[in-house]
Amino acid sequence: MLFKLSIKNMKKSFKDYAIYFLTLVLGVAIFYMFNSLDSQQAMLEVSQSTRDMIKLMISMLGMVSVFIAIILGFLIVYANNFLINRRKREFGIYMTLGMGRRQISQIILIETILVGIISLIVGIFIGVFGSQFMSILVAKLFEADMSEFTFVFSKDACIKTCIYFAVMYLAVMIFNTFTISRYKLINLLTAVRKNEKVKIKNPIISILVFLISAVLLGYAYYIVTGGIYELNTEEKMLVPILMGIVGTIGVFWSLSGFILRIIQTRKKIYLKGTNMFVLRQLNNKINTTVISMSVICLMLFMTISVLSSSLSIQTTMDSELQEMTPVDVNLYKTANLPESYEDSYTGKMIYPTEEQIEDSKHSVTYTLETNGYDMNQLKDIVEIPIYAIPEWTLKYSLGNYYETAKAQFSMLMYDTPEEVIKVSDYNKIAKLYGEEQYSLNDDEYIVLCDFDNMTELRNQALKENETIKIDGKTLHAKYDECKSGFIEMSASHVNTGIILVPDSFELKEEWKEEQFLAANYNAETDEEKEKIEKVLTGENGSTLEKNLNEKDIELEGMTKISLIEASKGLATIIIFIAIYLGIIFLIASSAILALKQLTESSDNKQRYMILRKIGCDEKMINQALFRQIFIFFMLPLALAIIHSIFGIKFVLSMLATLASPNELLPSVIVTAVIIGVIYGLYFLATYIGSKNIIKEEE
Repeated sequence: MLFKLSIKNMKKSFKDYAIYFLTLVLGVAIFYMFNSLDSQQAMLEVSQSTRDMIKLMISMLGMVSVFIAIILGFLIVYANNFLINRRKREFGIYMTLGMGRRQISQIILIETILVGIISLIVGIFIGVFGSQFMSILVAKLFEADMSEFTFVFSKDACIKTCIYFAVMYLAVMIFNTFTISRYKLINLLTAVRKNEKVKIKNPIISILVFLISAVLLGYAYYIVTGGIYELNTEEKMLVPILMGIVGTIGVFWSLSGFILRIIQTRKKIYLKGTNMFVLRQLNNKINTTVISMSVICLMLFMTISVLSSSLSIQTTMDSELQEMTPVDVNLYKTANLPESYEDSYTGKMIYPTEEQIEDSKHSVTYTLETNGYDMNQLKDIVEIPIYAIPEWTLKYSLGNYYETAKAQFSMLMYDTPEEVIKVSDYNKIAKLYGEEQYSLNDDEYIVLCDFDNMTELRNQALKENETIKIDGKTLHAKYDECKSGFIEMSASHVNTGIILVPDSFELKEEWKEEQFLAANYNAETDEEKEKIEKVLTGENGSTLEKNLNEKDIELEGMTKISLIEASKGLATIIIFIAIYLGIIFLIASSAILALKQLTESSDNKQRYMILRKIGCDEKMINQALFRQIFIFFMLPLALAIIHSIFGIKFVLSMLATLASPNELLPSVIVTAVIIGVIYGLYFLATYIGSKNIIKEEE
């Protein structure tokens, strides 16, 4: 009997379950999709390093899934609480007819299990198909071979999803039992007549709170955009975060206190159509949901910022990667190694072996040849020395601008010597890289820098301090700004400074810091290049690796293949975690808004009946409902967008080496589409559900 009653209740209350069911299905589908990535990785033809990166991403997504499960658990309990409150009168009638709390709990238990099973089946079904597209996306981002791709159902992801959501449903069942046990018959029967108590705020106080909140937010925006100091510590970052939270709460708290009063003075607007009704409804709703609106606003802000920034990072890294990896390999080693020296990172004294000291006097090419490497595997070989003049430090280059720079960028190592290269040596590398070549007179020098923040710093210094005096010789900056250029390959523009000096400038042998080599592999296909790289990097225990290890010779470097794999791996991990978190935050905030609005519609059915009695037709009522829901959904989103403008700017400044503002527009468009689809879906479901609720007693 209870089972049949539960089925009938579900059919009758289907419209009430729509938002709840939608949230469960989306949660299950997304959870399955992001936890099923390991099912396809065995079929992706990738290198071992890329496979390790994919495993790392899957491991990190697994840890994030625990956090996601907690968020979804709270959301499901919250949504279920809405359904329980909607049915108080129904439960009161059951108790009047002689049904006990235990039987009511059993009915709710059966309904919860049925809804859970149906949502799991539908969610996993959608997730299975969605995971195939997810696998294709992973393969595209990692540039994997998809020739062995097949349609796969992830048993592990399915079991994991079922276990996690079973725990959530168990929490819901316990919550329902506890809630029903506290209900009294009189409260259940009169629940429909109860309204929330609304306190009328003083409009003057509300305006003052609004202005103070606006100032707090404005000051927080100013801080995060670099207006006061560099946010390089947790304490400094905490200040604008707290100001943003307090300011957001203050804005929503104050809105209901003066917006209605202001619009009431505009009689043509206030008395037009159903505006009076809509505005009073919104005023009461905002007044009673200050914390909820603030939390939703901050969640939407996180969604927009995280999605836009991560997509921008991925786009920037892809666009810069080919530019910054013009050759197949860079190798370098310390030149003129002293008998003992202090490690620049640990501060400990290092005592090199005789073999290391002897080898440091020779070129990289000599080291390769004498340790068993076949140089015919390389072509387009260019090798140059890089110098470090002890007195020519970053502090000396900045000159009079040093104090200003230190106040803004306290973390920089100002006592580190600059990298100095003869212009003819640099031009050899530039020609190989396809970069601009330079010329210098005997008394000139050029600063090369492509790292944006450092470029701005050095440009200011060059304008104030363009003359350098080194070893008794005076040099003048040929340009009052940095020129573009780099030596070492990287995933992005990270060259913080290279000094080009004329060939006539005498660079002493003891100043020689590194021997640097750039070359291409003597191969045509990717497979042949990978074979050469394995020998060079010692992946398969090559003769070169064994000989270098026996002599304790350190030969460092980087390759195009490894840089691309690492860069794409990092970008992909960032973007997947960001999408995972962003979509869950978006679903949570949209669901809370939807449930709040549905609760209001349920509580205010009598008011809509009064509108009908005074002559409003269904079209006017539906328009009033639509405007009310639209404004209710747009308020937190509008403030979140304002927050995001400054939040994204802050993130991009913090991740300047990974993301470029120039790549932001496409990322914002993609983010807008994602938010538009999910947020719009919940808005539409809320409008349809609310419209059905207010029609119930027609």
